[in-house]
Amino acid sequence: MSIFSRFTDIVNANLNSLLDKAEDPQKMVRLIIQEMEDTLVEVRSSSAKTLAEKKELTRHLSQLEREAQDWESKAELALSKDRDDLARAALLEKKKLQEALESLQREIERVDEHIDRLSDEIGQLQEKLSDAKARQKSILMRQRTATSRLSVKSKLDSGKVDQAMQKFDRYEAKIEGIESQVDAYDLGKKTLSDEFKTLENESQVEDELAALKQRVQDRDKQ
Repeated sequence: MSIFSRFTDIVNANLNSLLDKAEDPQKMVRLIIQEMEDTLVEVRSSSAKTLAEKKELTRHLSQLEREAQDWESKAELALSKDRDDLARAALLEKKKLQEALESLQREIERVDEHIDRLSDEIGQLQEKLSDAKARQKSILMRQRTATSRLSVKSKLDSGKVDQAMQKFDRYEAKIEGIESQVDAYDLGKKTLSDEFKTLENESQVEDELAALKQRVQDRDKQ
């Protein structure tokens, strides 16, 4: 099973659990990132173990190569002594070692492929983790904004704002009533400005009356 398949199974299981419990998004986001970090540690640990196994296989391969070379040297020695039987036996041992070498070489190639896949998965997971951490800030900011908007909406819909505005209306009406009472006390009372204004009006009327009389006299003379 791919490491990403196992990671997806773990995250989905935890997300489903959180959704069932109606947990908040912050916990869900933190959980996803935590699972990704834990998976990254697991993949790196697996990669380190695989590299150690490859080193061990490589050491074993070198040992078999030395042994195969040693049996070839023994076969040459046997031939130099006219011991074809010993040379043949030495070459048989060398052949066994060569078969083991080929099998071991194929195993090392499989290990290399596994290491390459792990390295690729580590790179992908690191990229996804970086992206998740960058998006975490955006998600949490959006959650705070949405929560604030929801709080405002709930207060508006609850009628509290309308009640407050109604209170303002009542207070305004009371103040207007008081102002009307004050104005009522001043009715019939002339201020100094009112007295001068009256004098000005009387003077204007007298001037207009004199002008009118003069026009009438002038017309009669004609």
